Amino acid sequence: MYELEKSNLQRCSEYVVHILRPSYVKGFMTTYLRPEVAERILSEESKSVTAAAQVFLDQVCLLDELGWYQALLDALEAEDYKGLCEALKGWDFQTLESTKLHRVLLDRIEPRFTKMIKPRDLLLHLGDCLRKRECEEIQAVSYLVIIYWLYSHNILIENLKGPIAAAERLTDCLKRSDKQNWFKLLKSALYSCELTDALQLLEPDTGANSGVGEVQKGGEKRLREEEERGGGGGGEKSRGGEKKMREYQRELAEPVFQGKNTVICAPTGCGKTVVALAICEQHLKVKGKGAKVVFMATKVDVFNQQYKLFQEHFQEKDPDIRIDGLCGNQGDQLSMKVVMENNDIIVLTPQILVNAMAQGEVPSLSCFSLLILDECHNTTGKHPYNIIMTSYLDAKLSTEQNGQHLPQIVGLTASVGIGSFKNQSEAENNICQLCASLDSRIISTIHTNTDELQSYVHTPDKEFFLVQKRHTDPFIRIIHDIMAKIEGLAKTVYNIESLSSIENRDYGSQKYEQWIVDVQKKCRVLQLKDQEEESRVCRALYNYTEHLRKYNDALIINEDARTKDALEYLSSFIQQVKNAGHDATERQLTAYFDGQQGVLRGLSSGGQKENPKLDMLQYILEEQYRQNDETKSVLFVRTRALADALKSWMEESDSLKFLKPGVLIGRGRKSSQLTGSGMTLNSKKGVLDSFKSFDNQSKILIATSVADEGIDIPQCNLVLMYEYVGNVVKMVQVRGRGRAQGSKCILVSDKKDRIDKEKHNMEKEKIVERAIRNLQDTPTEMLRKVFQRGDKVCRDMVKMVPERPRTEGSYQLLCSKCKKHSCYTDDIRVLQDSHHIVLDPTLFSRARTEPHPKPKGFMGLVKTRKLFCHCGLDWGIVASYLTIQNLPVLKIESFVVKNCVTEQQRYYRKWRDVTFSMKTFELTDIADSWNPCDLAIVTSTLNFALLNVWTSVLTSSATQG
Repeated sequence: MYELEKSNLQRCSEYVVHILRPSYVKGFMTTYLRPEVAERILSEESKSVTAAAQVFLDQVCLLDELGWYQALLDALEAEDYKGLCEALKGWDFQTLESTKLHRVLLDRIEPRFTKMIKPRDLLLHLGDCLRKRECEEIQAVSYLVIIYWLYSHNILIENLKGPIAAAERLTDCLKRSDKQNWFKLLKSALYSCELTDALQLLEPDTGANSGVGEVQKGGEKRLREEEERGGGGGGEKSRGGEKKMREYQRELAEPVFQGKNTVICAPTGCGKTVVALAICEQHLKVKGKGAKVVFMATKVDVFNQQYKLFQEHFQEKDPDIRIDGLCGNQGDQLSMKVVMENNDIIVLTPQILVNAMAQGEVPSLSCFSLLILDECHNTTGKHPYNIIMTSYLDAKLSTEQNGQHLPQIVGLTASVGIGSFKNQSEAENNICQLCASLDSRIISTIHTNTDELQSYVHTPDKEFFLVQKRHTDPFIRIIHDIMAKIEGLAKTVYNIESLSSIENRDYGSQKYEQWIVDVQKKCRVLQLKDQEEESRVCRALYNYTEHLRKYNDALIINEDARTKDALEYLSSFIQQVKNAGHDATERQLTAYFDGQQGVLRGLSSGGQKENPKLDMLQYILEEQYRQNDETKSVLFVRTRALADALKSWMEESDSLKFLKPGVLIGRGRKSSQLTGSGMTLNSKKGVLDSFKSFDNQSKILIATSVADEGIDIPQCNLVLMYEYVGNVVKMVQVRGRGRAQGSKCILVSDKKDRIDKEKHNMEKEKIVERAIRNLQDTPTEMLRKVFQRGDKVCRDMVKMVPERPRTEGSYQLLCSKCKKHSCYTDDIRVLQDSHHIVLDPTLFSRARTEPHPKPKGFMGLVKTRKLFCHCGLDWGIVASYLTIQNLPVLKIESFVVKNCVTEQQRYYRKWRDVTFSMKTFELTDIADSWNPCDLAIVTSTLNFALLNVWTSVLTSSATQG
């Protein structure tokens, strides 16, 4: 319910969060949001109104109560948010968008502007663009300061601070105004109050006595010119959102204009999206009514960015061109067939198209006339791009094509240096394979207009800092001792050395992590004669290896960050274990940590100087910002835990806290503190907006691989790679984040082999450039045809092998942690070929549930609760479907499958890999009385609460004893 409204709210979140002050709609919050959520939003507002508005919007988009959306509109109208309310009613934000340049200009001049104005005088003229409440608050700020001034008798200082505090509040209210004429009224007020210096900031090219009539000059004009010079899109910007091509961009597009399938390879930041816009524009003109264009972006973040660019460009160029976009869960709410039939250009994430083809909504790629694949170097393996292109090539090479016309293919990438290669010949083979997969005969690069390219695209200078490792570290010794004890305990339960052949596994290494994964995999299918003993052993080994995994993680964090950060990571894990009602084994394991916690706390108070890498990172940042205080930096790290650790380090460092670091990580389920709190799309957007803002809210972005490719960060002039090295493509993408003139790209590492690998990548990049030039000069049509036909022969041979039939029979699902019975496969039903629902109501007696932290709908299901085994393992969710409530939906990775006849056990990571058959879900399978969960939820929750109380009593008794 309200999925369309929620989707639209998320799309238009930029306007809402930069206008709304959540405390003004407190009545709506107290009615529809939980008290603790409303309190958190109000608390956040005292720090940042925009951040609070983002939290408010995120929470609103989780609502399912009937009438909430109309209530929100009513609350906005009651608080005089008429401009925002009208925009939300019609989903038309053009009026609000027209004031964007004014807000940006006021942002830029705010520090000087607030010192020049007289708020109390201006308020007499600004009543039409400010809310009554805002006027009262601005006056109150002034009066409160004056009262404090009189009280403290500090006349000089407070007499200066009073007007500035009120001026800052007034400026903030103006920037958040949803009135279309606020900027005009502001200039008129400044003119009436004879505040010519402030007016001059808004109109520097306008004489002080020239009057308000000449308002379209000066600061606004200069700002628009800066925007037009190519900010944010790599193209010459003309009216509104329309992008004009540069000559080097025309050169890249020329083969496409001639109708040829083409791979466009050009540097990051040169405006490949502008090239794509021009290609679409030309294609629509040439093909006319027969044109149907699909533009694909690999990541949802990039999809949102590109979809907005397409809308802005064609809104100015030709509003009659119909554009729509689909990504993520939107594909479940909207029919691809309907979208395809009613639009000229469709912006997608590629999995949407793969799903539509599988479900028959897109019968053939011949439905389209042009496919554009952004970041096309991903067309390998099982990537959605490769699935799409495999279908394309099978149709092309089929003898039964029935005269269907396949679409033109265009790939966009910053590097075609895919795969492993040692020399130019191997690089050429890899490039030919990519071109074959994309059915392209042309690699388009820039040859003629290189001078123009270099004037717009600046390649950062590469620097390397090899740092000495720590000489001694007592923290490492203590953690090693604890890990050795845990391994010893595990060996008393079972010979774990027999479960994995991985040797030479040092603590604190990736190899040790691989060993843990291998042992856990073998534990899941470990079988003993006594089933109770099997359950006890498997659960104990799971607990031992999970603790070993977290200690190993902590050692890795300690290597790259502070001991304090590693300790906080461990403390968070131990506390979660205790909160989950830990058993005797877990109490013994947590006691190891508790016994050393005091010593570890003492070691962690040593501060940042304990890690030479942090010293070097601090030195680099201090020097860079000393030389240029307008620097914008992106710091790449390998893990989310390290991103959080470095953010804390900067915020606690006196010399670096002014950077106001933001963190950009992915949406995955595992987080740095085990809470499953990956970043939402809206929170990512908030971080990026803060980083891109003119008022320098954030000067550094700490990012994982999510920022590698596609995301536009035009202002960055310092790229830091903190132990962050990958392949050639990754190197090119990461380096390309630094787009400003005079940018630097710096690798910091204490491992010489890692620095050597990056230098080797730089040499391989040159090999790729030579390979491209050679392939452009040499006909490769025959080679490519061999690749295509050979690949098709292999695929046909695979298809000829009969699919292994899924076996009939009964199988038992056992919890992969404690080996307790969950359900039988006879009771599992498959909904929409993807959701696996258990129709055994007794399942809830073997599980417990908790409210889902992010309840939302997907593919007709609505998640309502989380489902856990009593041992604490996550089994899946409880969902509703249509009018049916409390359906348990399982994820197979949490279970071991046991054959009821042979008693053999197997583990599967994906439902598609299982070898047994399951029945399709039918509504007739549900009895009229189906509502098994209500009593079970109460019972299991009560039992779990009692278990926690009893555990606390035992722990307290043991402590006192």
